[in-house]
Amino acid sequence: MGTSAELLPAELLIVEDDARFAEVLAAAMGRRGFRVTVAGGVAAARTLLSQGFSHALVDLSLPDGSGLELVAALAEADPPTRVVVMTGYASIATAVEAIKLGAVHYLTKPTDADELLAAFERADGRSDVPLPDTPPSVERLQWEHIQRVLTECGGNVSEAARRLAMHRRTLQRRLRKRPVRR
Repeated sequence: MGTSAELLPAELLIVEDDARFAEVLAAAMGRRGFRVTVAGGVAAARTLLSQGFSHALVDLSLPDGSGLELVAALAEADPPTRVVVMTGYASIATAVEAIKLGAVHYLTKPTDADELLAAFERADGRSDVPLPDTPPSVERLQWEHIQRVLTECGGNVSEAARRLAMHRRTLQRRLRKRPVRR
């Protein structure tokens, strides 16, 4: 017979600004045994951190800041929390930073509940991940460079634009576009 702690449902915090996606994912994770709390941004999530969560899914791009801020805050508030970062704008720079800050996995959108559950359960990296057959395109390398510089600037678009010798509005337009495929 298990302990009472084993019988309690896992507490999941979903931080996602797309309300419909968050609602669907929350319902799916609820069916998988999680007690789910949803926050629409960084500020809302910060007010919930004292509740203590066993798991957290954090969108990288939120209207009031970067999900990376929350990864660090979750790691500080409750170190055993298993954090997965999710984004529609994946880059090597943000993936590396998310893992350094304490995330256990990094997923690209679209994702589903089964993929998320698998990400939470994985404890180790995989050495059998296939390497790409071709090098990344110049456009993809440019996207990665922009993301790295933006990360170094703490998400400050004006500072990143200065470092890239680019007009701020031009950089903002490029950031709104989907990343280039490899």
